[in-house]
Amino acid sequence: MSRRSMIAAAMVVAAGSGWALLSQESARPTLRVPKVEDFEIDGTGSAPAWEKSSWVDLVKRDGGSLPYWARFKVVWSDTGLYVLMAGSDEVLTATMDEDFLDLWKEDVFEVFLWTDERWPVYFEYEISPLGRELPILIPNFEGQFLGWRPWHYDGARRVRKKTSVIGNRHESGATVKGWTAEMFFPYELLRPLRDVPPRDGTRWRANFYRVDHDHEKRTAWDWARVGPSFHEFERFGTLEFDE
Repeated sequence: MSRRSMIAAAMVVAAGSGWALLSQESARPTLRVPKVEDFEIDGTGSAPAWEKSSWVDLVKRDGGSLPYWARFKVVWSDTGLYVLMAGSDEVLTATMDEDFLDLWKEDVFEVFLWTDERWPVYFEYEISPLGRELPILIPNFEGQFLGWRPWHYDGARRVRKKTSVIGNRHESGATVKGWTAEMFFPYELLRPLRDVPPRDGTRWRANFYRVDHDHEKRTAWDWARVGPSFHEFERFGTLEFDE
């Protein structure tokens, strides 16, 4: 191959790589988050403030076979971030009766908030159908990560959360048609992170997940598509705060 041909081939490869990077960037979802006045949550998403936000579908991950759907909404206020998550289901696979357990091993919704891209540290929150929770801070350095529990997790720093089910019983093993989790994340809890609280125009990276375990099958969903690990934070989507 001549020198000119080699240069031309290298330019094609470089151009292709550039397009691949642009494609990866554009594949990250972005969600506009409207601002609302603070409101009380009831676990069903009945507050009028939720009408300002549209449902966003989660996408089933490879290997999942359970025929359920999952979706979420997000709004923000002067004091915190509100998240509403819902999904269809058949059985409440939720036996854990304490907080801070390995909730992802059963039915769960998950919220990840990465508020400042300069630092590989983000907030993870998991909630079970029975309202058991796992709030942790994750320092993630080149794939090495371990969750840290919040200290003085009470009062204005505690997550407000409620869950509800579509079905006859709200208990472990119950037959249902679906379940919902409504959460409020106070900025007081997130303050160890940078760029908190948000302002009009602030951009946070984030992701939203669901895991369900029914009939000896496991299925997971995500908003921003990640690889094998939910902790691939570089692939998270973007929340754009809008007044």
